[in-house]
Amino acid sequence: MVRILNFDNSIIRQQNLIRRFQPLIVDLARIGPACRMSMSERMAEEIRRVLEPALRGSTTFLGSGDFHHVSSVLIEQFTEPISVIVFDHHPDWDTLPPKLHCAAWVTNVLRMQNVKKLVLLGVSSEDISDFRIQTGNLRALKDDRVEIYPYRHRPTRTFLKRVPDNRSIRVERGLFSSIIHWQELGKQNIPELFSRLFENLETKRVYVSIDKDCLTADHSLTNWEQGYFSLEELLMLLRLIKTRLEIVGLDIVGDYSPPVVNGWAKATLARIDRPRDYSARGKSEGTVDAVNERTNVEILELLTNRSG
Repeated sequence: MVRILNFDNSIIRQQNLIRRFQPLIVDLARIGPACRMSMSERMAEEIRRVLEPALRGSTTFLGSGDFHHVSSVLIEQFTEPISVIVFDHHPDWDTLPPKLHCAAWVTNVLRMQNVKKLVLLGVSSEDISDFRIQTGNLRALKDDRVEIYPYRHRPTRTFLKRVPDNRSIRVERGLFSSIIHWQELGKQNIPELFSRLFENLETKRVYVSIDKDCLTADHSLTNWEQGYFSLEELLMLLRLIKTRLEIVGLDIVGDYSPPVVNGWAKATLARIDRPRDYSARGKSEGTVDAVNERTNVEILELLTNRSG
């Protein structure tokens, strides 16, 4: 089943996708501005009320990456042990409030005891750079519960923070600071790395979340800066996951819509947070939709075993 939680009309404009895959469309546009970037528990409850438990295994589109925190509401439908694999340019593991924020939803998922492992792939933004990593959920690296593999990133220095041992990083520890050396995906034999990852999963039942800002701008035009994955690499990894693991649910964000929010306070924070050079900037709506739809269709073809 393909499903659209329509917060921002970004997916329902993609008529080829709609025609070919005939998704279930759940209209949430009324609460979209209140849910963009962050949302209250009351808004989360409104979303829970429209989610049918029988459809928790759907491939679900959420629209802009501004709604990525809705992924945590989808994942909480699973009570059995699961692993979570996230493709994203950003770690979304902030420890600062609010809890239901697009920069903190991974931390929210890590509060769920049934989530045995969470793997972050492609994270290459400045959110894991010196100083900005200080508010990241480094504690979750303990016992390898979280593994993080940037596509490309220089070593990161942390200050007055204990960085746990973790199989995905190498840590140089000093008196007042530590340096994290990343295993960059761009320098790895990715199939070989994934084979090791799969072996270390406590459960092979996996929920997958894809933010298309992990891709280059050739394949995704978003509200945010772009990552380094090619579409071919993303599809290769999805194929490996599909072949070796049991995908119990999957969501996709990273389409574009104008960042309309409720309230001056959220609007101010949204302007501060959003990069000046987001990849959809200056592009026509038709161009943006065409690029994003092509990528969405290729992902769906792989997941549903359909071809053009």
